[in-house]
Amino acid sequence: MNWNTLKTTILLGLLTGILLAFGKLLGGNVGMVFALIMAALMNFGSWYYSDKIVLSMYGVRLLEKEEAPVLHEIVERLAKNAGIPKPKVGIAPMDIPNAFATGRNPENGVDVVTPRIVELLDQDELEGVLAHEIAHIKNRDTLIQAVAATIAGAITMLANMAQWFLLFGGARGEDEEGSGFAEMIGLILVIILAPIAAALIQMAISRSREYKADETGGMISGKPEALASALKKLEEYATRVPPEIAKSEVNPVTSHLFIVNPLKGDTIAALFSTHPPTEERIRRLLELAKKLFGRIRETFWRW
Repeated sequence: MNWNTLKTTILLGLLTGILLAFGKLLGGNVGMVFALIMAALMNFGSWYYSDKIVLSMYGVRLLEKEEAPVLHEIVERLAKNAGIPKPKVGIAPMDIPNAFATGRNPENGVDVVTPRIVELLDQDELEGVLAHEIAHIKNRDTLIQAVAATIAGAITMLANMAQWFLLFGGARGEDEEGSGFAEMIGLILVIILAPIAAALIQMAISRSREYKADETGGMISGKPEALASALKKLEEYATRVPPEIAKSEVNPVTSHLFIVNPLKGDTIAALFSTHPPTEERIRRLLELAKKLFGRIRETFWRW
């Protein structure tokens, strides 16, 4: 198990722990069991239906090979390099250049692009972007991020429920005789801090998976510098899009799916971005390009 996988596992464990602790605080052992059952049901729903929900939300239309032969050829070749089944190819009718992947496993993967990204990028850059999205499918990030978002959403929902508990005298555990002032203060703090902690952990998971997808995508395409160039173009475009226009096309809850944060122009959304800094992503990709070139040169001289 590499560090990224271990880190993701630990962070998901922390999210689940916060959810169970919240349930315990609100309803004792019964509340904890309720939180566990709720998490299981929501995770099953996110596992099985998240791709369908996202595709429907953005009005994605699946493209036949005859409609987009170049896209299909690139995706087929990259999927073969990645050792996974060829994902379906879809197009989302959005005016901003971006891309995302979805699917609960590699057998149900879908690579989605917007018309504008096909116009903005050259073929090598587009290949780099598609390799990044195929990396998400290969690494099962689409499932991991759906689960993380679901648990974080459940914690926020419990926090909202807890506010009503306070209005009716605070939470009472099954072994407690009463709820004192200190307990009420503690519950208020949990109501405020738990959703923030859940959001921060979700952000950490998403950022970790983005770095990993960049690295894996660069290896799959063999052109990490092309992905770096694509990220630069997409970042520059995203910062110019007025927040109201971006929000009219992108649901903030799903912004983590896109290769570049489409809500860059929104100060609050950018502050809580699930994407790592694009400058750092580009730096790492250019470092990877140097390593790959070094390996090719070393192999050539040995030959």
